[in-house]
Amino acid sequence: MSTGPAGHTAPSMNRPHTETARRGPSRTFLRTADDVAIDASYDPGCLVYDVCGSTGSNGSHGSNGFNGSHGSADREDLAIVIAHGFTGDLDKPQVRRVAGDLARFGAVITFSFRGHGASGGRSTVGDREVYDLAAAVRWARELGHRRVATVGFSMGGSVVLRHAARPPRGAHTDAAVAVSAPARWYYRGTAPMRRLHWLVTRPEGRLLSRYGLRTRIHHRDWDPVPASPVESVPLIAPTPLLIVHGDQDAYFPLDHPRMLADAAPGHAELWLEPGMGHAENASDDELLARIGEWVAARAG
Repeated sequence: MSTGPAGHTAPSMNRPHTETARRGPSRTFLRTADDVAIDASYDPGCLVYDVCGSTGSNGSHGSNGFNGSHGSADREDLAIVIAHGFTGDLDKPQVRRVAGDLARFGAVITFSFRGHGASGGRSTVGDREVYDLAAAVRWARELGHRRVATVGFSMGGSVVLRHAARPPRGAHTDAAVAVSAPARWYYRGTAPMRRLHWLVTRPEGRLLSRYGLRTRIHHRDWDPVPASPVESVPLIAPTPLLIVHGDQDAYFPLDHPRMLADAAPGHAELWLEPGMGHAENASDDELLARIGEWVAARAG
Protein backbone atom coordinates (compact mmCIF):
# COMPACT_ATOMS: atom_id res chain seq x y z
CA MET A 1 0.00 0.00 0.00
CA SER A 2 1.16 3.51 -0.78
CA THR A 3 1.99 5.76 2.16
CA GLY A 4 1.51 9.02 0.34
CA PRO A 5 3.77 11.43 -1.51
CA ALA A 6 7.48 11.66 -0.81
CA GLY A 7 8.32 13.94 2.07
CA HIS A 8 4.86 13.55 3.67
CA THR A 9 5.84 13.19 7.31
CA ALA A 10 3.72 12.99 10.41
CA PRO A 11 4.38 14.49 13.83
CA SER A 12 4.23 12.12 16.76
CA MET A 13 0.74 11.11 17.83
CA ASN A 14 1.81 10.85 21.48
CA ARG A 15 0.11 13.28 23.84
CA PRO A 16 0.54 13.67 27.63
CA HIS A 17 -2.22 12.31 29.85
CA THR A 18 -2.96 15.62 31.50
CA GLU A 19 -5.93 17.93 31.84
CA THR A 20 -4.16 20.71 29.97
CA ALA A 21 -3.35 18.37 27.08
CA ARG A 22 -7.05 18.31 26.14
CA ARG A 23 -7.92 21.96 26.65
CA GLY A 24 -8.00 23.20 23.09
CA PRO A 25 -8.59 21.97 19.55
CA SER A 26 -5.59 20.46 17.81
CA ARG A 27 -4.75 18.99 14.42
CA THR A 28 -2.02 16.55 13.53
CA PHE A 29 -1.10 13.58 11.39
CA LEU A 30 -1.39 10.10 12.90
CA ARG A 31 0.64 7.11 11.74
CA THR A 32 -1.28 3.91 11.13
CA ALA A 33 -0.02 0.41 11.83
CA ASP A 34 0.81 0.09 8.11
CA ASP A 35 2.59 3.48 8.11
CA VAL A 36 0.10 5.78 6.40
CA ALA A 37 -0.18 9.41 7.50
CA ILE A 38 -3.75 10.25 8.52
CA ASP A 39 -4.92 13.86 8.87
CA ALA A 40 -6.79 14.13 12.19
CA SER A 41 -8.40 16.82 14.31
CA TYR A 42 -9.34 16.92 17.99
CA ASP A 43 -12.08 19.13 19.43
CA PRO A 44 -12.59 18.96 23.21
CA GLY A 45 -16.24 19.81 22.68
CA CYS A 46 -18.72 21.74 24.76
CA LEU A 47 -16.72 21.35 27.98
CA VAL A 48 -14.34 24.03 26.73
CA TYR A 49 -16.88 26.28 25.05
CA ASP A 50 -19.47 25.97 27.83
CA VAL A 51 -22.33 25.82 25.36
CA CYS A 52 -23.89 22.46 26.18
CA GLY A 53 -27.62 22.54 25.58
CA SER A 54 -27.59 25.72 23.47
CA THR A 55 -24.95 25.53 20.76
CA GLY A 56 -22.48 23.10 19.29
CA SER A 57 -18.76 23.70 19.21
CA ASN A 58 -19.22 25.16 15.73
CA GLY A 59 -21.53 27.81 17.18
CA SER A 60 -24.71 26.50 15.54
CA HIS A 61 -27.85 26.39 17.68
CA GLY A 62 -29.34 22.97 18.22
CA SER A 63 -33.02 22.30 17.57
CA ASN A 64 -33.38 19.02 19.42
CA GLY A 65 -34.10 20.11 22.98
CA PHE A 66 -30.90 18.68 24.45
CA ASN A 67 -30.71 20.02 27.98
CA GLY A 68 -27.18 19.18 29.04
CA SER A 69 -28.31 16.30 31.24
CA HIS A 70 -24.88 14.69 31.16
CA GLY A 71 -22.46 16.19 33.67
CA SER A 72 -19.27 17.93 32.59
CA ALA A 73 -17.17 15.12 34.05
CA ASP A 74 -19.01 12.59 31.86
CA ARG A 75 -18.58 14.74 28.76
CA GLU A 76 -14.88 15.21 29.46
CA ASP A 77 -14.51 11.46 29.88
CA LEU A 78 -16.11 10.64 26.52
CA ALA A 79 -14.54 10.97 23.07
CA ILE A 80 -16.52 10.33 19.88
CA VAL A 81 -14.51 9.32 16.80
CA ILE A 82 -16.28 10.09 13.51
CA ALA A 83 -15.61 7.91 10.45
CA HIS A 84 -16.82 9.67 7.29
CA GLY A 85 -18.20 8.14 4.13
CA PHE A 86 -16.43 7.52 0.81
CA THR A 87 -15.20 10.79 -0.84
CA GLY A 88 -15.62 12.69 2.46
CA ASP A 89 -12.88 14.20 4.63
CA LEU A 90 -12.63 16.05 7.91
CA ASP A 91 -12.94 19.46 6.22
CA LYS A 92 -16.14 18.68 4.30
CA PRO A 93 -19.11 20.74 5.54
CA GLN A 94 -21.25 17.67 6.23
CA VAL A 95 -18.52 16.12 8.38
CA ARG A 96 -17.96 19.38 10.26
CA ARG A 97 -21.69 19.66 10.91
CA VAL A 98 -21.83 16.12 12.33
CA ALA A 99 -18.82 16.90 14.52
CA GLY A 100 -20.40 20.12 15.76
CA ASP A 101 -23.61 18.36 16.76
CA LEU A 102 -21.86 15.47 18.52
CA ALA A 103 -19.44 17.83 20.31
CA ARG A 104 -22.28 18.67 22.71
CA PHE A 105 -21.90 15.18 24.16
CA GLY A 106 -18.13 14.89 24.49
CA ALA A 107 -14.85 15.50 22.76
CA VAL A 108 -14.79 14.73 19.04
CA ILE A 109 -12.05 13.36 16.82
CA THR A 110 -12.48 13.65 13.07
CA PHE A 111 -10.02 12.34 10.52
CA SER A 112 -9.69 11.79 6.78
CA PHE A 113 -9.45 8.19 5.66
CA ARG A 114 -6.40 7.24 3.58
CA GLY A 115 -6.62 8.60 0.06
CA HIS A 116 -9.05 11.31 1.19
CA GLY A 117 -8.27 15.00 1.71
CA ALA A 118 -4.80 15.64 3.14
CA SER A 119 -4.25 12.06 4.34
CA GLY A 120 -1.64 9.93 2.64
CA GLY A 121 -2.05 6.63 0.85
CA ARG A 122 -4.87 5.52 -1.40
CA SER A 123 -8.36 4.41 -0.51
CA THR A 124 -9.05 0.68 -0.29
CA VAL A 125 -12.79 1.43 0.09
CA GLY A 126 -13.24 -0.14 3.52
CA ASP A 127 -10.43 -2.68 3.83
CA ARG A 128 -7.26 -1.17 5.33
CA GLU A 129 -9.24 1.83 6.56
CA VAL A 130 -9.66 -0.16 9.78
CA TYR A 131 -6.06 0.86 10.55
CA ASP A 132 -7.01 4.54 10.12
CA LEU A 133 -9.89 4.29 12.57
CA ALA A 134 -7.71 2.37 15.04
CA ALA A 135 -5.11 5.16 14.95
CA ALA A 136 -7.80 7.76 15.74
CA VAL A 137 -9.24 5.67 18.59
CA ARG A 138 -5.76 5.12 20.01
CA TRP A 139 -5.17 8.89 19.90
CA ALA A 140 -8.35 9.43 21.91
CA ARG A 141 -7.08 6.95 24.52
CA GLU A 142 -3.67 8.64 24.65
CA LEU A 143 -5.39 11.99 25.20
CA GLY A 144 -6.78 10.50 28.40
CA HIS A 145 -10.39 9.68 27.45
CA ARG A 146 -11.61 6.64 29.32
CA ARG A 147 -14.73 6.19 27.17
CA VAL A 148 -14.41 6.17 23.38
CA ALA A 149 -17.23 5.60 20.89
CA THR A 150 -17.03 5.26 17.12
CA VAL A 151 -19.68 6.67 14.77
CA GLY A 152 -19.36 5.82 11.08
CA PHE A 153 -21.32 6.73 7.96
CA SER A 154 -21.68 4.52 4.85
CA MET A 155 -18.14 3.25 4.13
CA GLY A 156 -17.15 4.60 7.54
CA GLY A 157 -20.01 2.59 9.05
CA SER A 158 -18.64 -0.62 7.56
CA VAL A 159 -15.21 0.26 8.96
CA VAL A 160 -16.70 0.92 12.41
CA LEU A 161 -18.32 -2.54 12.38
CA ARG A 162 -15.14 -4.33 11.31
CA HIS A 163 -13.02 -2.38 13.81
CA ALA A 164 -15.42 -3.10 16.70
CA ALA A 165 -15.34 -6.82 15.85
CA ARG A 166 -11.54 -7.10 16.03
CA PRO A 167 -10.08 -4.01 17.70
CA PRO A 168 -6.29 -3.78 17.93
CA ARG A 169 -4.68 -3.59 21.35
CA GLY A 170 -5.14 -0.12 22.87
CA ALA A 171 -7.70 0.89 20.25
CA HIS A 172 -10.93 -0.75 21.41
CA THR A 173 -14.25 1.07 21.27
CA ASP A 174 -16.81 1.22 24.08
CA ALA A 175 -19.78 1.72 21.75
CA ALA A 176 -20.23 1.59 17.98
CA VAL A 177 -22.73 3.31 15.68
CA ALA A 178 -23.07 2.46 11.98
CA VAL A 179 -25.19 4.85 9.89
CA SER A 180 -26.20 3.87 6.33
CA ALA A 181 -23.69 1.01 6.31
CA PRO A 182 -23.71 -1.85 3.79
CA ALA A 183 -24.14 -5.40 5.05
CA ARG A 184 -22.21 -7.12 2.28
CA TRP A 185 -19.50 -6.36 -0.26
CA TYR A 186 -19.80 -5.96 -4.06
CA TYR A 187 -23.42 -4.81 -3.89
CA ARG A 188 -24.58 -3.41 -7.25
CA GLY A 189 -28.35 -3.45 -6.79
CA THR A 190 -28.87 0.32 -7.05
CA ALA A 191 -27.81 2.88 -9.66
CA PRO A 192 -25.61 4.85 -7.20
CA MET A 193 -23.72 1.68 -6.28
CA ARG A 194 -23.22 0.75 -9.92
CA ARG A 195 -21.74 4.20 -10.50
CA LEU A 196 -19.50 3.79 -7.44
CA HIS A 197 -18.21 0.44 -8.71
CA TRP A 198 -17.35 2.07 -12.04
CA LEU A 199 -15.50 4.80 -10.15
CA VAL A 200 -13.48 2.28 -8.13
CA THR A 201 -12.76 -0.40 -10.72
CA ARG A 202 -12.11 1.57 -13.91
CA PRO A 203 -8.92 3.60 -14.57
CA GLU A 204 -10.97 6.53 -15.90
CA GLY A 205 -13.19 6.35 -12.83
CA ARG A 206 -10.22 6.49 -10.48
CA LEU A 207 -8.86 9.45 -12.46
CA LEU A 208 -12.16 11.28 -12.10
CA SER A 209 -12.22 10.47 -8.39
CA ARG A 210 -8.68 11.77 -7.88
CA TYR A 211 -9.15 15.15 -9.52
CA GLY A 212 -12.89 15.68 -9.20
CA LEU A 213 -13.56 14.27 -5.73
CA ARG A 214 -10.14 14.61 -4.02
CA THR A 215 -10.18 10.86 -3.41
CA ARG A 216 -7.27 8.68 -4.51
CA ILE A 217 -8.32 5.05 -4.98
CA HIS A 218 -5.96 2.09 -4.97
CA HIS A 219 -5.89 0.17 -8.24
CA ARG A 220 -5.44 -3.28 -6.66
CA ASP A 221 -8.34 -5.62 -5.91
CA TRP A 222 -8.80 -6.88 -2.38
CA ASP A 223 -6.54 -9.86 -1.68
CA PRO A 224 -7.70 -11.40 0.54
CA VAL A 225 -11.27 -10.12 0.64
CA PRO A 226 -11.86 -8.69 4.14
CA ALA A 227 -14.60 -9.96 6.40
CA SER A 228 -17.86 -8.30 5.45
CA PRO A 229 -19.84 -6.11 7.87
CA VAL A 230 -22.48 -8.80 8.39
CA GLU A 231 -19.76 -11.35 9.16
CA SER A 232 -18.23 -8.92 11.65
CA VAL A 233 -21.36 -8.01 13.60
CA PRO A 234 -21.63 -11.26 15.63
CA LEU A 235 -18.13 -10.63 17.01
CA ILE A 236 -18.94 -7.16 18.38
CA ALA A 237 -20.88 -8.28 21.48
CA PRO A 238 -20.87 -7.29 24.28
CA THR A 239 -19.87 -3.84 22.96
CA PRO A 240 -23.08 -1.79 22.52
CA LEU A 241 -24.01 -1.48 18.83
CA LEU A 242 -26.48 0.86 17.11
CA ILE A 243 -27.46 0.45 13.45
CA VAL A 244 -29.16 3.47 11.83
CA HIS A 245 -30.61 3.45 8.33
CA GLY A 246 -33.02 5.57 6.30
CA ASP A 247 -35.97 4.08 4.47
CA GLN A 248 -35.20 6.37 1.51
CA ASP A 249 -31.52 5.37 1.20
CA ALA A 250 -30.69 5.36 -2.53
CA TYR A 251 -27.50 3.30 -2.05
CA PHE A 252 -28.45 0.43 0.26
CA PRO A 253 -32.06 -0.77 0.68
CA LEU A 254 -33.50 -1.89 3.99
CA ASP A 255 -32.38 -5.50 3.66
CA HIS A 256 -28.86 -4.29 4.53
CA PRO A 257 -29.61 -2.91 8.04
CA ARG A 258 -31.97 -5.80 8.72
CA MET A 259 -29.26 -8.30 7.82
CA LEU A 260 -26.88 -6.53 10.19
CA ALA A 261 -29.40 -6.51 13.03
CA ASP A 262 -30.34 -10.16 12.45
CA ALA A 263 -26.66 -11.08 12.72
CA ALA A 264 -26.69 -9.82 16.31
CA PRO A 265 -30.10 -10.85 17.71
CA GLY A 266 -30.83 -9.26 21.05
CA HIS A 267 -27.61 -7.26 20.99
CA ALA A 268 -27.73 -4.58 18.30
CA GLU A 269 -30.31 -1.80 18.30
CA LEU A 270 -31.85 -0.96 14.93
CA TRP A 271 -33.29 2.46 14.07
CA LEU A 272 -35.09 2.63 10.72
CA GLU A 273 -35.58 6.34 10.05
CA PRO A 274 -38.65 7.40 8.00
CA GLY A 275 -37.83 9.73 5.12
CA MET A 276 -34.08 9.59 5.67
CA GLY A 277 -31.68 9.25 2.75
CA HIS A 278 -28.02 8.30 2.87
CA ALA A 279 -25.23 8.96 5.40
CA GLU A 280 -24.00 12.36 6.67
CA ASN A 281 -26.00 14.54 4.30
CA ALA A 282 -29.24 12.87 5.37
CA SER A 283 -28.51 12.92 9.13
CA ASP A 284 -30.31 15.93 10.57
CA ASP A 285 -29.64 17.63 13.90
CA GLU A 286 -32.42 15.75 15.66
CA LEU A 287 -31.07 12.35 14.62
CA LEU A 288 -27.51 13.31 15.55
CA ALA A 289 -28.74 14.44 18.97
CA ARG A 290 -30.39 11.06 19.51
CA ILE A 291 -27.20 9.32 18.44
CA GLY A 292 -25.21 11.51 20.82
CA GLU A 293 -27.57 10.68 23.69
CA TRP A 294 -27.34 6.96 22.89
CA VAL A 295 -23.53 7.08 22.81
CA ALA A 296 -23.33 9.03 26.08
CA ALA A 297 -25.60 6.49 27.78
CA ARG A 298 -24.07 3.29 26.37
CA ALA A 299 -20.32 3.91 26.08
CA GLY A 300 -18.28 2.59 28.99
